[in-house]
Amino acid sequence: MFKFILPCLLFFTATTLFAQQIPDTSRFFEVETPRYPAGEGPAVMIDAAHNNFHTLDGRYRAFGNILEADGYRLHSNEQPFSEEALERCGILVVSNPLHASNTGNWELPTPSAFTPEEIAAVEQWVAGGGRLFLIADHMPFAGAAEQLGRAFGFEFLNGFAMDNRHRRIEYFTRRQGLLHDGPITEGLDSIVTFTGSAFLIPTAAAPLISLDEYYTILMPAQAWNFTDDTPFVAGEGFYQLAFRDYGKGKVVVSGEAAMFSAQLAGPNRAPMGLNNPAARHNVDLLRNVVGWLGE
Repeated sequence: MFKFILPCLLFFTATTLFAQQIPDTSRFFEVETPRYPAGEGPAVMIDAAHNNFHTLDGRYRAFGNILEADGYRLHSNEQPFSEEALERCGILVVSNPLHASNTGNWELPTPSAFTPEEIAAVEQWVAGGGRLFLIADHMPFAGAAEQLGRAFGFEFLNGFAMDNRHRRIEYFTRRQGLLHDGPITEGLDSIVTFTGSAFLIPTAAAPLISLDEYYTILMPAQAWNFTDDTPFVAGEGFYQLAFRDYGKGKVVVSGEAAMFSAQLAGPNRAPMGLNNPAARHNVDLLRNVVGWLGE
């Protein structure tokens, strides 16, 4: 049985840190050779209609800034998914959606953030040639995205993929065998994440980041509140980043959101995400993900 020290303190510290996060809107990155001329790339639509924790005008502002520098056209989605709503979208980004009942209430149950009709609309859109980048962080976000992920064969665990070594920054490298070859990771030797969820992948998908025996997936009833009775499973065999073709379209799934954001966290405004010096390859990873989706 795993022991979790001071669960109340961990819960307080984590929730306080989230409350103190502000987006980093500085120009901390460089795009020397844009993929497209300014404003001529595919239309990237970032969802904001499902109580999303990460949106274009909030925690994913740096995400948008990087893609705009790469030539993409950025939009925010403010309406439920439907055939009509997706018509103007080339690449759909859904990051950390929530059901309305979990807004400010990160406890079980965690219903789907999407109606069955919305999931069917997205599935049909991707099968017909749409591109989806689905990002679902630790509980409750993985639970809210579970049914949408399942429509494409990905099975989220509504938990926390915790590194048993208690590292503040989690490195996935080729040397470890946890960063896998593929068109999205070409030229990258390490990626950094900041705690997330985990999922199983279908046989048609290819892994990019996998977990090993050093990870445990904890499934608390309340986010960040871990006790000796918290259910868990071993992390080996689960993944945090993968991709696949689906019909005429493409899908990339991530079990961690901060790796694609840029925050200033806590009273010291510590960089967390793309702006963290340790995450020097994450900007390239983001560009590669969206570049592959847009091909």
